[in-house]
Amino acid sequence: MVEQDEAVPVVAYARISADTAKDNHGVEDQHAVNGQTAERLGWTIVHRYTDNDLSAAKAGLVRPDFEAMLRALKAGHLPDGQPVRGVVVLADDRLTRRAGDYERFVDALTYEEGRVFADAKGPKNLYSEDVESMGLFGVVISKMEVRKMQRRMRRSHRRRAEQGIPVGGKRAFGWKEDKLTLEPDEAKWLAKAARDVIAGKSLHSILREWQEAGLRTVNGKMWASRSLKLALWNPRMCGWRKHNGELVRDANGVPVVGQWEPVIIPKEWMAIDAIFTARVGANVKADGTVTDYRTPSHLLTGILRCGKKKPDGQVCNAPLRVSTRPDLSGGFIYQCPSREMGGCGGTARNGAKIDEYITEAVLAKLEERAAKAHRVEAEWDGEEELNRLTGKQRKLLQAWQDDAISDELFFPENQKMEKRIKDLRKDRTQHALRVQRASAVTDNVREQWHSDRLEIAQKRALIRQALHAVIVLPVGGGGRRPFNPDLLVPKWTED
Repeated sequence: MVEQDEAVPVVAYARISADTAKDNHGVEDQHAVNGQTAERLGWTIVHRYTDNDLSAAKAGLVRPDFEAMLRALKAGHLPDGQPVRGVVVLADDRLTRRAGDYERFVDALTYEEGRVFADAKGPKNLYSEDVESMGLFGVVISKMEVRKMQRRMRRSHRRRAEQGIPVGGKRAFGWKEDKLTLEPDEAKWLAKAARDVIAGKSLHSILREWQEAGLRTVNGKMWASRSLKLALWNPRMCGWRKHNGELVRDANGVPVVGQWEPVIIPKEWMAIDAIFTARVGANVKADGTVTDYRTPSHLLTGILRCGKKKPDGQVCNAPLRVSTRPDLSGGFIYQCPSREMGGCGGTARNGAKIDEYITEAVLAKLEERAAKAHRVEAEWDGEEELNRLTGKQRKLLQAWQDDAISDELFFPENQKMEKRIKDLRKDRTQHALRVQRASAVTDNVREQWHSDRLEIAQKRALIRQALHAVIVLPVGGGGRRPFNPDLLVPKWTED
């Protein structure tokens, strides 16, 4: 060890973060104590390291100054060449709260003989195995306390969620600072955006409207597609809340209603949930339906499928793409991509004429369905089964907790019921989406279509309600032939 009357160059380390703020030690206070300790021991602080707002308890979190201090200790000097022979800290838990970090610190400090270490209580000899062991034991105790705090925090969040109490932090866009009362102008924009999404309008178009209107987030930033999507997908919109990725439900499986004012009704949010959930993982589904992330350029892109047979007898089924043809009326064609691009290259048809024919067929189908909708009650037919299963699941759980049934019986049965309940809830959200969209399709759908009030993305959404796909059969015989609608085979969603 270094003699007491020797002026020892040491560094000081300070840290304050969310899990230590309750101790009322600010960084300046910590460094003041460190300076007093160093002065009392006759040491000289040559550099101060500070990792403010960085928890020492989180795995994977990098503390830049802590890492820089370890490098300086290992080298025995600062980057400018100033010698370093020790460290002074307020307390061990300000330095490390993970055993691995403590071991790395001890290894760096004791890399050479004669290094010193002290906290507010006085110097410690980290070369002693007993002292090092006590330090590790202190880290373990500290980690246990951190885990207790984390568990208490999780329980608190869960309890608040079950009581429908808003969480802390900044207000959400659409609500005032009390997090309960709607902010009228923002809520109006949210409600309109939600209903536009349900009607089939793309997020890209909605985002452009918000940006042109100069809307900002609660942090004063411009809206982006992701932030807009998350705002609309938040169940807070209809008065519900998620916790750990799941809707918070009561003992009967019913979503807990929060204390804040809703922007839209639950069925509308369930429709939005169905739309965004369907977009996860795929753009084009096996049935030929597509999801629009941007406003598309053509009405039937991806909906038209090539019906030409390949040499092996299999139907091509590749989605037709758009190519410009200034020599044709309408100026474009739908055509099958080349073999190199996954198609057969053997089908091409006048785009404007196909759009006109399919539009008329779809409008007729939607008008027919709208007429039927007036006579049919829009109720989901799985509600009774869902209620029965959730009740049965509660009884099964109670029996297992009372040791009335074995683990071998409980877990397989519960797993089967959980899967079925999950499937039923998914079907309910899909039903809500169909109902909400159908409510916008009235007897005047033709008038809406031709009035330019609907964007192309909304028209495509209406088409996908009516159609899975349209199979385009080959003309045959070569050369240009008159447009033949009989070579278009619609695959209606109800067929």
